[in-house]
Amino acid sequence: MSKKLHLVSLGCTKNLVDSEVMLGRLKEYEITDDNTEADVIIVNTCGFIDAAKEESINTVLNLHDERKKDSILVMSGCLSERYKEELQADMPEIDIFTGVGDYEKIDELIASKQSTFSPEVYLATETSGRVITGSNYHAYIKIAEGCNQACSFCAIPSFKGKLHSRSLSSIVKEVRNLAAQGFHDFSFISQDSSSYGRDMGLKDGLIDLINAIESIEGVQSARILYLYPSTTTFELIDAIADSNVFQTYYDMPIQHIDDAVLKTMKRGFGEEKTIELLEYMKSKPNAFLRTSVIAGHPGESEESFQKLCDFMEEFEFDRFNTFHYSNEETTTAYTMEQIPQEIINERADTLGEIAESSTLKSLEKMVGKTLTLVIDGESDEHEYLLSARPLNWAVDIDGEILINDTSDLPVEYGKVYEAKVTELVGEQLLATLVP
Repeated sequence: MSKKLHLVSLGCTKNLVDSEVMLGRLKEYEITDDNTEADVIIVNTCGFIDAAKEESINTVLNLHDERKKDSILVMSGCLSERYKEELQADMPEIDIFTGVGDYEKIDELIASKQSTFSPEVYLATETSGRVITGSNYHAYIKIAEGCNQACSFCAIPSFKGKLHSRSLSSIVKEVRNLAAQGFHDFSFISQDSSSYGRDMGLKDGLIDLINAIESIEGVQSARILYLYPSTTTFELIDAIADSNVFQTYYDMPIQHIDDAVLKTMKRGFGEEKTIELLEYMKSKPNAFLRTSVIAGHPGESEESFQKLCDFMEEFEFDRFNTFHYSNEETTTAYTMEQIPQEIINERADTLGEIAESSTLKSLEKMVGKTLTLVIDGESDEHEYLLSARPLNWAVDIDGEILINDTSDLPVEYGKVYEAKVTELVGEQLLATLVP
């Protein structure tokens, strides 16, 4: 009887790629959703901010409480890497600790029941043997690891290191292999995607990537996530907008808009240049803009917070996320004078309300339009409704459109269709497939 594996991947999609690499190394195991019957349990943790750290610890401890006798509990990923000494000393519940360097050796670690932390950060390549999860048509492609930015609030460079880009040929081979298997939609990800290739001497590596991916047979759609203001060029914005394959999708976390706060955050770009980039993106036909902001960073006065609120209301992003400022050791903001948590919470709530309103306005603009989407499967809302995603929305984070009329077309999950958006009910768009 085959042994069973239960894997939990927490945090970002970059973590998910590494989790998929581990699944590829453990193909002899049967995947189970029931953690109580698993012989091996792996939690690929997130260590970005306090909320993510708490979720990682709680997940590990809950799984330990429920696991069967003689099973192996593995803690991997960013939290494990960032606090390796403390966790190994304080968490005897864990059988194997590993960080962000040994995903491709997970089978060896489990066989030997040994913990290890490689000095190098792992970066998947076309030979990694990933098992793509959650979709029969979409895959994330990690193009780089690490980050050369020095944002005051971010601890990622302290445990992920400096920017390390994959070769373009490696990326192309992976996408070509996946396209041959039937995958046709791709999201390209890293900590700072617009810096891709700078460590290899490329001036605007993403433009080279766009050109290369466009020539691969079978690729119908793609998007780039996590642009950084000071490394995003107007040429790149043009290349994305002009592409026949890449969606006109701009995901650029701005974190704030007030000059003083941006300077304190060490963002590299001030208000004027950030707005100039955003306006240029917004001017592109059918552009979709996503961003994120931080509430309560040290130095954020009432005036600067109000300025941020005013801007977010006026600009009308299609989507934006708000993060509560999290005071992280190893960051330069850690020793700054902190804003009280209750004020941070109030500011985050205010921005959250603006985000809801902004999203609603974006959805309202889509009523009556015909768009290209892919059907993911039966909706959780109702068995007679289908869940679909416009190709210019990112997987999982931008929402879904419900198909309530298929026009008697044969429906195939993962296939691309044309659909007309008929109405907005509450916060949910409904659409009819176009014959």
